[in-house]
Amino acid sequence: MLNTSQIKALQADVKAVAIAAGNAIMDIYQRDFAIYTKTDESPLTEADLAAHHVIVDGLTALSDLPILSEESANIAWSERQTWQSYWLVDPLDGTKEFINKNSEFTVNIALIENGKPILAVVYAPALNKAWLGDGKTAWLVTKAGKEVIRLLPATIPTVVGSRSHPSVELEAYLQQLGEHKLVAVGSSLKFCLVAEGRAQYYPRLGPTMMWDTAAGQCIAESAGATVNDLDGFPLRYDRESLLNPYFVVS
Repeated sequence: MLNTSQIKALQADVKAVAIAAGNAIMDIYQRDFAIYTKTDESPLTEADLAAHHVIVDGLTALSDLPILSEESANIAWSERQTWQSYWLVDPLDGTKEFINKNSEFTVNIALIENGKPILAVVYAPALNKAWLGDGKTAWLVTKAGKEVIRLLPATIPTVVGSRSHPSVELEAYLQQLGEHKLVAVGSSLKFCLVAEGRAQYYPRLGPTMMWDTAAGQCIAESAGATVNDLDGFPLRYDRESLLNPYFVVS
């Protein structure tokens, strides 16, 4: 178990790794790049792979903990279930946003301990913004400095939804919710908008993988949010299935 001072020291190092990965992504973003199709038909770019290598090298230098990354996800459950602590990484969350060049993509790095994300960095290189969380406090880091962020209630709540993955279930959820404003945004930025108090709900009623959500969940929970499945249980990361259940951030 890491103590508070160890988490604080690690957070600065992990942020540096995320920024290095973001720099590698932006080098490719600013030119033509190759796009591949994975076995699940989702797109993969040179930038995903470049960021993956930067992050794996950086985290390996920081600790001897195992790493589960979207780009190296074929690790058997028989091995993963022995991990008490590990890194859970999405080197480039929002590949479709990256390809469309709309800036809404992130680098996600989370430290998982006993199934829970206890430290995270979400970095949006095209926006030059980072969000940090340690389970108790969340911060937004910009050129202007570092500020603590917390949830904010709203008379008319703002709901963030996926720009690339709308769903029929989301439509039904919004009808139940009543009066609201809907904002479409890509990648794990949706978690960050709730953490900043700029949105009050993020219902994800469509497929996501563990690496899509761990870092964002830590940021949101550190700012005071809950990230629960539809049965009311927090998302956990000590399970065989890499596919998440549907969930709501609120």
